[in-house]
Amino acid sequence: MKEQLESLVGMMVERGILLEEALTEFEKKFIKRVLEYAKGNQCRAAKILGIHRNTLSRKISRYRLDSTRRR
Repeated sequence: MKEQLESLVGMMVERGILLEEALTEFEKKFIKRVLEYAKGNQCRAAKILGIHRNTLSRKISRYRLDSTRRR
């Protein structure tokens, strides 16, 4: 996993992707994946992520994620 991450970071640096953009995309995808894992349950997803449910709700709105979609 560490090697894959290092490779990905290298590609992002070569393409000129800014840190803020990279962090935003990572957070968005991470939250989306955890919501899918939690089957859309925001309370459970927030606990897995280690953040408050209200914080998760704001991030879902900011990133326009559909927390009700299930696998």
